[in-house]
Amino acid sequence: MPALLADVRTALADALALLLPVDCAGCDEPDTVLCELCRDRLRPSPQSRVVDGVTIWSGLAFDGVPARAIRALKEEGRTGLARELGPALAAAVRAASAGAPVVAVPVPTSRAAFRRRGFRAPDLIAARAGLRVARLLVPARRTADQRGLDRDGRRRNVEGAYRVRSLSAQPLRAVVVDDVVTTGATLVEAVQVLRRAGVDVVGCATVAATPKRGSHRIIMATHT
Repeated sequence: MPALLADVRTALADALALLLPVDCAGCDEPDTVLCELCRDRLRPSPQSRVVDGVTIWSGLAFDGVPARAIRALKEEGRTGLARELGPALAAAVRAASAGAPVVAVPVPTSRAAFRRRGFRAPDLIAARAGLRVARLLVPARRTADQRGLDRDGRRRNVEGAYRVRSLSAQPLRAVVVDDVVTTGATLVEAVQVLRRAGVDVVGCATVAATPKRGSHRIIMATHT
């Protein structure tokens, strides 16, 4: 029932966006969800970083138009932008899986964020990208807001934060997905939890990545 209510809220938000006047999420040009120039700036260019042995692919850099579009989706409820951001996530998943069939496992949204927004951004973008989504992870406890925490603080904050739903008998190959990667602590925790449960996690994928910090290794994609 909660999933059905979330789908209804998302559908209503999408319908409302079509009726109300909007400005471009990237540059504020009037009467368009996203202008052609800003849409072009959402064209995927996958890169990866390796954090604690986990490879994380991202379709875009989290700055400029991509950052504004993601914030507009999450903080302003402009759910129609999920379709525009979908190709970046799909490209990152293809890079993470080397094109092999996988399920996309979204990082769980906190209960507070879900109540505030009425939708789960990673799940919504993955669905709009046409990915096969499996919500295998659910929150196990409350966590603090990650903003303002350094890498060690984020790692401690998410430790033990997730648990795995009951799995089917069929083995699963998965890519963990999220909207943005900052330090990678959340994604690494999600991967570890899934692997302990027996899921074959081949990597992680996000729509966008903040500028690298420390010594994270960055790799350009050689395929899309």
